[in-house]
Amino acid sequence: MMREATVFGPIHSRRLGRSLGVNLLPTQGKLCNFDCIYCECGWNRDGRGDSKLPTAGQVRAALEDKLTEIMLEGIPIDSITFSGDGEPTLNPDFPRIIEDTLFLRDAYVPSAKVSVLSNATRIHVPEVFAALRKVDNPILKIDAPTDQLAALINQPAPGYHVAEVVEALERFEGDFILQTMFLRAPGFDSSSPEVLDGWMALVRRLKPRKIMVYTLDRPAPAAGVEAFSVEEMERLVRPLAKEGFDIDIQGKKTK
Repeated sequence: MMREATVFGPIHSRRLGRSLGVNLLPTQGKLCNFDCIYCECGWNRDGRGDSKLPTAGQVRAALEDKLTEIMLEGIPIDSITFSGDGEPTLNPDFPRIIEDTLFLRDAYVPSAKVSVLSNATRIHVPEVFAALRKVDNPILKIDAPTDQLAALINQPAPGYHVAEVVEALERFEGDFILQTMFLRAPGFDSSSPEVLDGWMALVRRLKPRKIMVYTLDRPAPAAGVEAFSVEEMERLVRPLAKEGFDIDIQGKKTK
């Protein structure tokens, strides 16, 4: 179970390189409107010991301190990445924090990208959408193509509808990165036609500039959750690759 400080790292990210993490959520708890069966942060119910969110001022101060330290030590940074213990866009100061981060990035590490890992549940909020349009890498999640399948893998809060998320994602006009978890679990299999065919139809509709397909890297909180091998995922997404989609696959090879 992960519990991250407001600014942490840098760490090596399998997708983003040398990454400085920013956690806009409780440092000793978890806050998310998904309760994914694979979440490395554990179940939501186990992260309720701390509900305090950092303010924009606190995030800016912590980030500037860390960037100063990194600059003085000559540590290279590829990405300033908003991830942490839950969904970062739930922080009410998210738009202001993005503005501050872009300013600090330009001042301290201008070659670094600003990335946001989000479950895309709040992209319909105008201020959140506008903030995500300003970052280099809005990395937005769809794991399942229907509400029924999403309920099995993501266990979202009431009111989540895949169709509404897809409609909101269309406003990015393809200028985003789609992130999808491939796994097997009781009642859910990313390789089954009902999941895979529906997901590929959404990809063709949204035409993201990049797709990140990944699988379990750490133990899941739910029982019976299994990872895919890189070779399996390569085979499953081959039709999209042949159509010219840029697909980054992360996992373990069997050979």
